[in-house]
Amino acid sequence: MQTENNTQKSNAKGTFDETFIEEGFFVLAHKNENDMLQILERDIDSSYIQFHFCSKGSADFVFNQGTYTLNINEDTSLLLYNPQRDLPIHLEMKPHSWLVSLVISIKKFHSLFSEDANYVTFLTDDNRDKKYYKDGKISPSMAVVLNQLMSFNLNNSIKSLYFKGKAYELLSLFFNRSEDADIEQCPFLVDEVNVAKLKKAKAIIIANMSEPPTLQELADTIGLSLKKLKEGFKQIYGDTVYSFLFDYKMEVARKLLESGDHNVNEVGLKVGYSTSSHFIAAFKKKFGTTPKKYIMGSS
Repeated sequence: MQTENNTQKSNAKGTFDETFIEEGFFVLAHKNENDMLQILERDIDSSYIQFHFCSKGSADFVFNQGTYTLNINEDTSLLLYNPQRDLPIHLEMKPHSWLVSLVISIKKFHSLFSEDANYVTFLTDDNRDKKYYKDGKISPSMAVVLNQLMSFNLNNSIKSLYFKGKAYELLSLFFNRSEDADIEQCPFLVDEVNVAKLKKAKAIIIANMSEPPTLQELADTIGLSLKKLKEGFKQIYGDTVYSFLFDYKMEVARKLLESGDHNVNEVGLKVGYSTSSHFIAAFKKKFGTTPKKYIMGSS
């Protein structure tokens, strides 16, 4: 009995960040940044297909009052569809875990593939009334889109439009996961050692953002050719090394300005601009306004 009480105390109720895409289609997202398990719930009836993507940590989907559990781990996806019964979400999300879910009605989903429904296995006439639980790996391209959804920092007025584009992109990538295509497109990404090297490259430029190494120095440090660094980085992170770094620096600058602890010159120096005019120009290029006006607008 004592154990049960302790378990209850270490759980917390969480809520999904829900974004309406259009009739019959919405996105659920949640970051559990706490040190305790979080329980999230959402009613979903049998007319919907659920696509769940775990980009960090892990979680358990619990059904039938705990009699059946499906686990989802980091870098994996889970497709749930059962035309015979409702599948309400009861999610037990582990500490420091991230999840994005696309929930789409079967009617809406059919309209996307109406010309070639046979391409999607569970839409064929033979499978129409079968339940479908399928797990898979999250590809580097999908990971980029998931990161963009989880790190959304644009104007809230365009959130629905942005999420709509990204949700459809994610669906497209989900149904285009041909292992052979990945190998042909980017042969060295099959090698986990090289993926680790590219992750190391990202960590190096972030740690040295005020004085980043040249691309050649970076390639030498991680032990990849310049060509593989450029191609691989873009494949995994969706951008060139320096474009990625620019966006990262601007995001750091924006947060520092919002904190109110630093003036414009100090922020510029912290992210690697020796003159405030260069920093102001870069900030304006990214956010469409000067740092000073940005501070005034967010205060």
